[in-house]
Amino acid sequence: MAFDGLFIHSLLKELTPQIIDGRLSKIYQPFNNDVVLVFRKDRKNRQLLISANPEYPRVYLTKEAFSNPDVAPLFVMVLRKYLEGSVLQGIEQVGLSRIINFSFSGRNELGDEMQLVLSVELMGRHSNVILYNKQDGKIIDLLKRINPDENRVRLLLPKAKYELPPLNPGINGFQLSEAAFKQLKQKYPDPADFAKQMDGLDGDDRKELTGYLEDDFSYGSLKIFYQQFESPRAFVLLTPRHKRRIYPYLPYHLEMTKESSASQLNEALDDFYAYQANRDWVKQRSQQIERVVSNERKKLSKKIGKLNKQLAAAENSENLRISGELLTAYLNQVKPGMTKIDLPNYYENNSPMTIKLDPALSPQKNAQKYFKRYKKMRDSIKHVQEQIAISEDSLRYLDSVQTEIDNADPQDIDQIKDELVAQGYLKQTQRKQRRRKISEKNLAKFTLSDGKQLLVGKNNLQNDWLTLKKADKRDYWFHVKNIPGSHVILQDSQPTDQDIKEAAEIAAYFSKARHGSHVQVDYIQVKRIKKPNGAKPGFVIYTGQNSIEVTPDEEAILAKKAKD
Repeated sequence: MAFDGLFIHSLLKELTPQIIDGRLSKIYQPFNNDVVLVFRKDRKNRQLLISANPEYPRVYLTKEAFSNPDVAPLFVMVLRKYLEGSVLQGIEQVGLSRIINFSFSGRNELGDEMQLVLSVELMGRHSNVILYNKQDGKIIDLLKRINPDENRVRLLLPKAKYELPPLNPGINGFQLSEAAFKQLKQKYPDPADFAKQMDGLDGDDRKELTGYLEDDFSYGSLKIFYQQFESPRAFVLLTPRHKRRIYPYLPYHLEMTKESSASQLNEALDDFYAYQANRDWVKQRSQQIERVVSNERKKLSKKIGKLNKQLAAAENSENLRISGELLTAYLNQVKPGMTKIDLPNYYENNSPMTIKLDPALSPQKNAQKYFKRYKKMRDSIKHVQEQIAISEDSLRYLDSVQTEIDNADPQDIDQIKDELVAQGYLKQTQRKQRRRKISEKNLAKFTLSDGKQLLVGKNNLQNDWLTLKKADKRDYWFHVKNIPGSHVILQDSQPTDQDIKEAAEIAAYFSKARHGSHVQVDYIQVKRIKKPNGAKPGFVIYTGQNSIEVTPDEEAILAKKAKD
């Protein structure tokens, strides 16, 4: 189910006690659509993620680690000015709509107290986060500024008066009395029609309520349905098409299978959205470098195509030499001003060969011209071959960078940028930034079934550091065969066959062959890994390796990932 009115009602039951009366100590905007508020309460920090993502807007407490942008966006600067250090006084849902108001007491530039509201509207592509002054109703700032011609219903700009979006509220089932229930039942005797009159329900909730009423069309049945939202838990279910959905109760009337359950809704939401949010955040962070990598790959592919044509022409340049020889041998037959001549080719049983001539040149100079072109073409072969090798090496490197991006977490993108700056693909920003140090905390960590530890580099800089500096020479190194992927280190000198299989599956997962089957993975002890002088980041050589064929299983692999 989506963040509908009933889901938000359940979430606030759990969320409110954890942050109400907490002091807002820090505010971040790590991504375009996401704001993180850090509340300090009972000597603990709690991070509230507010996302106006158009596909899956949401609010919940998260333990995700966020890296702050080098330059704070304007909206977060405004929030810091008005809200940082203030106490959260109240959290209120507007009816059973998808609007949550967080009330704060702040101060203006003159030090006068202000009643401020941070309104979170979770409405698909119209989702927004709006800060306004409760006393005069004026908007101070908002996450998404909307031009008047884009939204004629209400003005969403600073200094405009805050107005609620158009709402079509139905009946609040939490407040419905038994007498009102009976009247409504008389008006809508069909359970499905009755359920349509209730507020805050998405399609799944409406089907579930209809099922309750079809089983027993009574006030008691209605109350049982709504009581589930007063003491929520978390249930993750799979649809018949294997799509995952999360509910604050366990539905009985929907065609779904239960995948997991948890007692804390916030923690379950953090896990549930981890992959989707991660991909979205990586996409936002990596837009610039993906564009650069894509453009460079296209340029290199075109260049290699042209070089191969040039090489083919050079390798098939014997006709130039033969033309020069024939002109020299039959020089007396070549007359000034001729544009072409047919001469017997003694290399082909004297069959006639047409040779083009420059009428402005003498017969001797025409022959010399063919010899010069032949020599130039033959001399170019070695250079063209070298250029092809360099270009193919660069293309392989950029393929590895694209694989890094595909497998990255948001915090890895900055290191990938550092790598591309060092390789000359990106320009250093005007304000020179300190190069980010790599440590074990940057790596992905896994625990195999027998408890052995496995480390995974998620970009080329991490790969080099992990293999060449961090790993023990007796450890085992894993990498997909001839495909871009991560360096994987099994921290053990005597792995079992099961260890090798599990480590190889993880190596296959962190590669371009993530979704493939029968993936070949090389493995060898670290002491036999070498890095050639001048090689690009992440590139190593080795001999004497063994190989194993595996098929990565995402669910089984992620289950082995160590919790931060």
